[in-house]
Amino acid sequence: MHGFIVVDKPAGMTSHDVVARLRRILGMKKIGHTGTLDPFATGVLPVALGEGTKAIPFLDEGVKEYRAVMRLGITTDTDDLEGRITLERPLEGIDDALIRETFPLFTGELSQIPPMYSALKRNGVPLYKLARRGEEVEREPRRLTVYSLVIDRIEFPFVTFTVRCSRGTYVRALARDLGEQLGCGAHLTALRRVASGPFTLADAQTLEQLADQRGAGTLPAGFVSLSAALGHLTPAVLTPEGARRLRCGMLPTADDLTAPLPASAAGCRILFTFDGAVVAVAEAVQEEERLRLRLLRGFN
Repeated sequence: MHGFIVVDKPAGMTSHDVVARLRRILGMKKIGHTGTLDPFATGVLPVALGEGTKAIPFLDEGVKEYRAVMRLGITTDTDDLEGRITLERPLEGIDDALIRETFPLFTGELSQIPPMYSALKRNGVPLYKLARRGEEVEREPRRLTVYSLVIDRIEFPFVTFTVRCSRGTYVRALARDLGEQLGCGAHLTALRRVASGPFTLADAQTLEQLADQRGAGTLPAGFVSLSAALGHLTPAVLTPEGARRLRCGMLPTADDLTAPLPASAAGCRILFTFDGAVVAVAEAVQEEERLRLRLLRGFN
């Protein structure tokens, strides 16, 4: 089984816990997730199976969507409900109108300081380990994009919202910054990822559902093949000889393809397939008047 499944991650489990559980359910060792969700968060966790683990760097997960709940008036050291309360402030002067005026300020290209409680590293040490020792270090702001930020419901002191954002965005840091802009502070009390690139909740299965399907001997529901997961790459179909050569580590020539690569392929990543199976991913580089291929990854 080589490809991807989408797990609806439950609260209270780390992403690593989910992978460990899946290894037992599916009886596979070669499994890995494509991006960490905080333990308190739920929702879309894409998981690579078998050769799918090699395809993770080539996925199109640049845009993610979350539903979140923030609590106004309380700040925590982790920016979420699992942290220690560091400050409580009154909500006088905070009303629906002010909140609705503030949210649009946090769309478009933004600069965000990552939380101390994050997996980012300083001199090889994860920031969260430094934070647990009571240390705080300066973090460089990161550029990100918030494509949309919609208020779903306001029930003081809670605000429920949906955000579509670029990869690398910390939604709890977004809640923190929204709270500071409002002047009362805030932290996340719930976070659910509803989409990560092409992977959505519509395809997601709980661990219990996956265990039941495995017991029935069927392919997991929502299974995404390697070719489908990499369908955004420029396609190139190999001849039998071209597939043989590429599997031996030799770059294909024009004669090894069923159709020539388009001139527009320059600067793009190419998905080589044969008989519907993924063989390799390469990069096409324009050199004078011809395209040169650089092999990035082969697949068994």
